[in-house]
Amino acid sequence: MNVVRFNLTPKMKPVSPRRAAVVAALDIGTSKIVCMIARLEPQAPQDVLRRRSHGVRVLGFSHIAASGMKAGSVVDLVSAEEMVRQAIDIAESAAGVQLESVVVSLSGGRPGSERFIANIELAGGAVTDGDRARVLAAASRHSVRDGRAVLHSLPIGYALDAATGIREPRGMLGQRFGVDMHMVTADVATVRNLMLTIERSHLGVEAMVASPYVAGLAALADDEADLGAATIDLGAGTTTMAVFSGGRFVHADGFALGGQHVTMDLARGLNTRIADAERIKAIYGSVLTGGSDERDMITVPPVGDDEREPPQFVSRAALVRIIKPRVEEILEMARDRLAKSPFAAEPRARVVLTGGASQLAGIADLAARIFKRPVRIGRPLGLSGLPDAAKGPAFAVAAGLLVYPQAAHLEHFEPRRTRQLMTGTGGYMARVGQWLRESF
Repeated sequence: MNVVRFNLTPKMKPVSPRRAAVVAALDIGTSKIVCMIARLEPQAPQDVLRRRSHGVRVLGFSHIAASGMKAGSVVDLVSAEEMVRQAIDIAESAAGVQLESVVVSLSGGRPGSERFIANIELAGGAVTDGDRARVLAAASRHSVRDGRAVLHSLPIGYALDAATGIREPRGMLGQRFGVDMHMVTADVATVRNLMLTIERSHLGVEAMVASPYVAGLAALADDEADLGAATIDLGAGTTTMAVFSGGRFVHADGFALGGQHVTMDLARGLNTRIADAERIKAIYGSVLTGGSDERDMITVPPVGDDEREPPQFVSRAALVRIIKPRVEEILEMARDRLAKSPFAAEPRARVVLTGGASQLAGIADLAARIFKRPVRIGRPLGLSGLPDAAKGPAFAVAAGLLVYPQAAHLEHFEPRRTRQLMTGTGGYMARVGQWLRESF
């Protein structure tokens, strides 16, 4: 029996800035599973991506349809496990390596943020590593919630007496030392079953990361994260958001509505099969109409297999009339959620759209009108060896999982907590436990 810590998902050991490493990413979404294997190699800081200590060279890639998933959560363990195994086998064969563990994204489980402020008195006047550990531990104690698992525990800034916004407090002088901590949590059942799916595939979970966070790591330039930006990952079954301010990840949110709902609307509105509706959406889907759209006709196959039933024809404008209301609903929900987040305090911050549903024609213009902000489509930045098929916004999350090891040092977690949750399989926790004992 394997034991996984209840209050915190597994956290990976940060990659050394002076060493190369092989990292595997597994993005298990509602409609697709992506596995990428890459080699991280130390490099000098780049102009646009100054915070990256390593270059990322993709060695292996796989992309298959998902099964057993709904709204980012496992609903059929056997089917999900089978597809995960297939995706991993294909990527391993392409890279010529055998994986032991993966970095995993999470889009389901109602991700949400909480901010906690903790303060301690300084005994010696100058901030030491021990003081930093004490104040982080004090903030982390607030994170335990029944039914919720902590994905991220990130110090946003420190305070010394009246001075706030301190990035590196060690050695500084003061009497009262505080920290502003950002916690991202998700439903523990969703976390547990996703981990179980991977463990049954004989892999360990190196770390579990919020999807919009890593989408931002892949698609945002450093200046965008510094000036303020929101990454909105428009997936098939979920829409998730991450807010960046001052270069930090400061807020997360999400809801169970996405591109698959657009497909279902098309299937009903056109009276066609779901697979045909998805194909029509991918090829002809748009949220903007043109002058000739009423005249341009599209063939829609019938629902049944009766060859005597003739196909129907609909105009491009009719497609837009079905697609646009649902996309507007999703974007307006995202706008309303972000209005209650730190994003509202950044009037010039931009919105970056990622995910498969962001590929609908005209969606950036529609989003710019709804958000009243600059909007662009985000694609993976700074990765080499990425196949052409994986260079679009649908693969920003998977690409970001390969970047995440360079940001893992920002995470804080308290290893001494004892509240635990059984996942029912064996495998990797012995290694995690050994690393915790060696590191703390």
